[in-house]
Amino acid sequence: MAIQFQQALEVGKYLVTQRLLGRKRFPLILMLEPLFRCNLACNGCGKIQHPTEILKKNLTPEECFAAVEECGAPVVSIPGGEPLLHPQIDEIVRGLVKRKKIIYLCTNGLLLEKSLDKFEPSPYLTFNVHLDGWREWHDQCVDRKGVFDIAVKAIRAAKAKGFRVVTNTTVFQGVDTKKMQEFFDFLGTLNTDGITVSPGYSYEWAPDQDHFLKREQTRALFREILSPFKAGKKNWNFNHSPLFLDFLTGEKDYDCTPWGSPSYSVLGWQKPCYLLNEGHYATFKELLQDTDWSKYGHASGNPKCADCMVHCGYEPSAVMDAMEPQNWARSMGSVVGLAK
Repeated sequence: MAIQFQQALEVGKYLVTQRLLGRKRFPLILMLEPLFRCNLACNGCGKIQHPTEILKKNLTPEECFAAVEECGAPVVSIPGGEPLLHPQIDEIVRGLVKRKKIIYLCTNGLLLEKSLDKFEPSPYLTFNVHLDGWREWHDQCVDRKGVFDIAVKAIRAAKAKGFRVVTNTTVFQGVDTKKMQEFFDFLGTLNTDGITVSPGYSYEWAPDQDHFLKREQTRALFREILSPFKAGKKNWNFNHSPLFLDFLTGEKDYDCTPWGSPSYSVLGWQKPCYLLNEGHYATFKELLQDTDWSKYGHASGNPKCADCMVHCGYEPSAVMDAMEPQNWARSMGSVVGLAK
């Protein structure tokens, strides 16, 4: 597994502290969205569907730092929109590195190579580049030709400058499993620091609602895709807890931990999670204390949650399971994987 030892140690200390304090609900990953603007119109994402006045807004660095301090999560994932469009993204990243937060800056790669001089390599900073598969499939998913080649070139440039880079692949219905396995082989040739994967989920504002997976479809598809990895025939470098991969293939069954990955944006603290659009709270404390969490997750019976198996809700569940003594040996050194 690709989780850095330093990251694993710091997140592990945080988890032990929360357990010793007797806290049942606490954040693990802050999804910090400094803007919703993007230079792509991906079929599976609805962020740019926001009104123009919202798309023009940016979080200030001070607002980002305040949200990070308020939340207290050790890991900060910076999605969007496209974060590299933010005019002060370098200042935001520097401030988070100074606070020793583990940062995953999510990007489609279009602006990455020309932006590298804004950043310095750090064990706390990882670029998370969106690649949904081979050239034709990825360019179809993001609805623009040529994006795959630009992103791959940017990954090579970032690695050459000493940056940590992982990739983020969303698996949709209709994907060719053999080609996906060959794609994972290809990612290994890029010398990336890990692969993150997640099933496509029916995000409410996404333009294309026809290619999201149902729960049993997800399990069957990931069983097929990951079969050579599970059999020890492939050594793909996943940036995940092995227990999360077991969940995707149906070997483990978890309920969602939506408070594990809270989302903060120009609109405030999104309730109840990154994927459901049910309004916003002004403070993280309100989100944690005023949300009726029994209404969310697969076990709740909420139809909106019935088929969701996405990383932002279930990776924290797998991480908490990894803290159990019977899972220590298998999960040692693998704490949390992040993706947009």
